[in-house]
Amino acid sequence: MSELYEVPVRTLDGGETTLAPFEGKVLLVVNTASQCGFTPQYEGLEALQREYGARGFSVLGFPCNQFGAQEPGDAEEIATFCSTTYGVSFPMFEKVDVNGPDTHPLYRLLKGEAKGILGSESIKWNFTKFLVSRSGEVVSRHAPSDTPTSLRGKIEALLG
Repeated sequence: MSELYEVPVRTLDGGETTLAPFEGKVLLVVNTASQCGFTPQYEGLEALQREYGARGFSVLGFPCNQFGAQEPGDAEEIATFCSTTYGVSFPMFEKVDVNGPDTHPLYRLLKGEAKGILGSESIKWNFTKFLVSRSGEVVSRHAPSDTPTSLRGKIEALLG
C-alpha cells in the first residue's frame, strides 16, 4: 500500500479517516478556496467527477485559507457554498495548511513527490492540483491556471 493511503485526514464534517477508501482510484487532489479568482474551477472539477467517477476517479478537495484569506468560512459554510453554488459531489476535507510549519502531512507528501517550478515544493496559490495514479503514485502537479478540462487526457490515460 502506498504511504499516501495511510495519511490521516479529516472529512469536512470532522470525521477522522485516511485516504485508504480511495486506494485503486485515480485521484485529483486540489487545495480549494471559496473566494478566489479560480473558484469557478469547482464547476470543472465537478464535471470531471461526474464524467469519470464511475470509472474509478475522484476529486479530493482540501480547503485552504493561506492565500489571501480566500477561504475564511468554517466547515459548514464551506459545505453549503460548495453544494449550493457548484453542486459539488466529490469529497471535501477539513481546511488545511499546504505551506509552512503546519503543512498537512498529505501536502508534505504530495509536494515532495511532485515539485513545482524550478524544483520548488511551495504551493503558490489556491487550486494547485496533484494527479495520483491508481497505485498511489503522485504522477504530476498542475498550476492553478491549469483548468480541470485541460487534465482530461492525463486522467483518461491513467484510467486506462
